[in-house]
Amino acid sequence: MSNSNEQNDYLLSLRHSCEHILTMAMLRLWPDKIKPAMGPATDEGFYFDFDSEIKISETDFPKIEKEMQKIITADLPITKQEISVEETRKLFKGNEYKLEWIDEIEKNNNKPTVYIIGGDFVDLCAGPHVESTGQIKSFKLLKIAGAYWHGDEKNKMLARIYGTAFGSPNELSEYLCVLEKAEKRDHRKLGKELDLFHIDEMVGLGLPLWHPKGALLWRVIEDFWYKEHLKNNYELVRTPHIGNKNLWETSGHWNFYNESMYGPIEAGQSLKENQDKEKIKEIETYLLKPMNCPFHVRIFQNNLRSYRELPMRWAECGTVYRFEKKGELSGLTRVRGFTQDDAHIICRTDQVEKELKRVIDFILFIYKSFGFKIENINVYLAVRDPQNTKYAGTDEGWNFTESVLERVAKEKKLNYQKDVGGAVFYGPKLDFKIKDALSREWQCSTLQFDFNLPERFNMKFTNANGQDETPYMLHRALFGSFERFIGLLIEHYAGAFPLWLSPVQIVMISVAEKHTEHCQKLANEFRAHDLRVEVWTENETVGNKIRKAITEKIPYMLVIGDKETKSDKLQIRKRDEQETFTLDKKKFIDKIKKIISAKTTEL
Repeated sequence: MSNSNEQNDYLLSLRHSCEHILTMAMLRLWPDKIKPAMGPATDEGFYFDFDSEIKISETDFPKIEKEMQKIITADLPITKQEISVEETRKLFKGNEYKLEWIDEIEKNNNKPTVYIIGGDFVDLCAGPHVESTGQIKSFKLLKIAGAYWHGDEKNKMLARIYGTAFGSPNELSEYLCVLEKAEKRDHRKLGKELDLFHIDEMVGLGLPLWHPKGALLWRVIEDFWYKEHLKNNYELVRTPHIGNKNLWETSGHWNFYNESMYGPIEAGQSLKENQDKEKIKEIETYLLKPMNCPFHVRIFQNNLRSYRELPMRWAECGTVYRFEKKGELSGLTRVRGFTQDDAHIICRTDQVEKELKRVIDFILFIYKSFGFKIENINVYLAVRDPQNTKYAGTDEGWNFTESVLERVAKEKKLNYQKDVGGAVFYGPKLDFKIKDALSREWQCSTLQFDFNLPERFNMKFTNANGQDETPYMLHRALFGSFERFIGLLIEHYAGAFPLWLSPVQIVMISVAEKHTEHCQKLANEFRAHDLRVEVWTENETVGNKIRKAITEKIPYMLVIGDKETKSDKLQIRKRDEQETFTLDKKKFIDKIKKIISAKTTEL
């Protein structure tokens, strides 16, 4: 392929066609037993949702793949045909899933299209597809899972088969190798093994519980975050977890976002009794916050504001709550309660460009500090679709903000591309996606304008001419959320964090019980230098303790025996090395403090 866009289009067509071949193969194997629902191509492959009278599992994959290969080997033509709504309904009579899609097509005044493989398989589809089944060179079925129809828990649970396809066996082999590595790095698996966090059904799905080591990791990151924000001239604010319903009605969240919000919390107090001795109550209605923004707006409006006070940079690590669908929850990357590293910048028109550049510099600094390469950051400039009228704000405002975002992206030499229609209704934005050690993209930082809240809350400041003027409001998050960012760090480093991030940096391993006292004394000396140390005095062999420390990915192990209790020489083993080395205590402390201070990715 001549460029990446052509390659992506080719893979999309290839995978979409492979999904149809999967559907065709299953209908051949289990005629009248399964009912096809839908099956799109994805960035990673494809999936197929179906309703089944029989239980199909991953043990059936070899049989399904064999039938798929027969269809591919036959090199059957794949052809497109446009037919009427009436014909389409007759063709898919008895399949409520296809009929629902047909209703949607008709509602949008579109014409149905079907794709035919060979002469005996027809499916409702808009495409695209390759020309024949023989063009599928390499494919693999990966897993089966449950999926609600349209992702809605109120609908029936269907079965979903995931698969992938590539243009060559080598590409497939490389992808499967990455998948295998990704499985070993899965933050849910490592979170359990390293005793960082867990999600407890009794507490609630999507609500992580942080264990001591996980909470310490969080604290290290948060302390760094606060320190750097103060250095960058941000001010800190704090806001409650709930707010009066009137706040969320004014902001528009309750009207436009309520499906993702938790239900109202009603609280009342007795005021008096009427003639019938019935107590009259005053009811107040509150909502768990899905966002921090309206609170920051109200802090701004607490006083009259002058142009001289701007810009205001207010930052908060605020925990928010969103009722994500059960089927979409995933470890730390998709949760229902999460902490945004939020900030809002309220500024004048003449300050916008400078503030945007400051935020971009801050984002890049954060990524570098955590060991990510700047060249591995892709930026998406999300702008409005001019054909859509859903957006808040004026044409003048949109034209200005979109142009200034693109200008600073160019001046900062960001690797960006436009995403037309990707803007949220209240303003354009820059989304930053970083690649981890396996070159997988993660959505983290975002920087966006907001026309909605300044308008809804009638935010004003007094300009240099003594007139009221509406400020610009910038939303930005550097991590996105602590939960997602920590999930990314776990997978990027496979749990083997750099020294400055490791919850436990050093473990003291006593050779025998008589060495315990010296271990404790030594640990206290290290703690006095703000080093995170554990002492292991269990009645186990030194070898077992070292293996345990390696499994827990602790950067340094100090073995303390007779020789070490009588001198300041330390016997040290690094996490990724077989051999131990000897170093003077003071030199070792100075060495690791220097590594921590530099925040290098050593170890």
